[in-house]
Amino acid sequence: MRFDRDPIIEALRKIVPADRVLSGRERVAPFECDALPVYRASPRAVVLVRSEAEVVAVAKLCRRQRVPLVTRGAGTGLSAGARPLERGVLLVTSGMDRILSVNPDSMTARLEPGVVNLQISRAAAAHGLYYAPDPSSQIACSIGGNVAENAGGVHCLKYGVTVQNVTGLRLVTADGEILTLGSDCLAQPGYDLLALVHGSEGGLGIVTEVTVGLTQKPAQTRTLMADFSTVRAAADAVSTIVRAGVVPAALEMMDALAIEATEQFCHAGYALDAAAILLIDLDGQPEEVAAELALVESVLANSGASRVQCAASDAQRELWWKGRKSAFPAVGRLSPDYYCIDGTVPRRRIGDVLEAIDRFARHYRLRVANVFHAGDGNLHPIIMFDGRERDALDRVEHLAADILEYCIEVGGTITGEHGVGLEKIDQMAVQFGDAEIAQFLAVKDALDPDRLLNPDKLIPTLAHCQEYRMLRKSDG
Repeated sequence: MRFDRDPIIEALRKIVPADRVLSGRERVAPFECDALPVYRASPRAVVLVRSEAEVVAVAKLCRRQRVPLVTRGAGTGLSAGARPLERGVLLVTSGMDRILSVNPDSMTARLEPGVVNLQISRAAAAHGLYYAPDPSSQIACSIGGNVAENAGGVHCLKYGVTVQNVTGLRLVTADGEILTLGSDCLAQPGYDLLALVHGSEGGLGIVTEVTVGLTQKPAQTRTLMADFSTVRAAADAVSTIVRAGVVPAALEMMDALAIEATEQFCHAGYALDAAAILLIDLDGQPEEVAAELALVESVLANSGASRVQCAASDAQRELWWKGRKSAFPAVGRLSPDYYCIDGTVPRRRIGDVLEAIDRFARHYRLRVANVFHAGDGNLHPIIMFDGRERDALDRVEHLAADILEYCIEVGGTITGEHGVGLEKIDQMAVQFGDAEIAQFLAVKDALDPDRLLNPDKLIPTLAHCQEYRMLRKSDG
């Protein structure tokens, strides 16, 4: 059967205009992966939807025909969560990009899932408001994808990740039913299904509308940058700051490799002789900020910082943060390929984990740059490699597994915001036992009984868990 005579594709073209149903290898190539390009697949078809009605119709068709359905937003994810399936349909919601309303009285905004994160704050700015979660990809990532991965960002230590900033959703289930989750009230009876959908990676339903809570812009923000001669000293300073009673708006850390890459990329003014730096935002009323600033400066000095600077202007603080948010692409200056993972650990164990990452990296003959949300304990090791080397990806995957499983060992978890997708599905078998995995699968089956929505991701089968555990055991 010729690909363009595929009955599923012809049926899709009756739902949306033919020019928004893409098929054939060349036309679907831009959608073969998300921002983790080592995992690719060509979908049966790509559907560019523009409305909730189209989403409902596509979902119903796929359910009737038992065709897997993967949802993709802007494609900025880092765990292959939006990688398509060759036998399935890829539904792209980036064209559903309208800001439906901004309500300054309730401090909320209603959005279609394709609205770009940064556009929310721009739309709210006239009312003195903004949307707090700010992933490094905020200039491109969409709010629907932020919900799917429960995305964080540099300012989520104080203001929370996506789930703490969303008050309502509209969700299309696998059989095309529309659910409304959340309300305008602070609490409601029953199970918290709104929270359940966050981080579900499109496996429980397709988000078609998001209502977010907006935050008042702080009266003042001051930014500190502290240089350290050792990674351990910088890591230990993180816990000391929080123990002192300060919850910074942001508390980020970069090691020497990340500093080197970023400084070459955007000349942010980072010290190239530092083993690590901390970037810290303090915000609030001027009196509050002044008191916290003095306290944090004292903590940093007593923690061994070799230099502490306070940004002299908004332009300087913006440049410092531009450097931090440019770290991932900047690493491309040091390596032809990189593989970024994320794991979260207790703050007091950050130094231990960073030292373990260095040991593991040397074992696998690889380099790792670390740039991460230190205040949350949310690590982002960036593994640098050359994909032209025959065994490079195998070494990278083994290194990533060792890092993530060490995060579990010290009381942490395998992801803080990037999600599981395909990248970490093996480590789910280490993080959770069979009874827990079975409960996760039962929840999925309740909303997606045929397991058609983004199948074979996020939650592994029990057989997969057992196979991986046996494999790791045999590896010693």
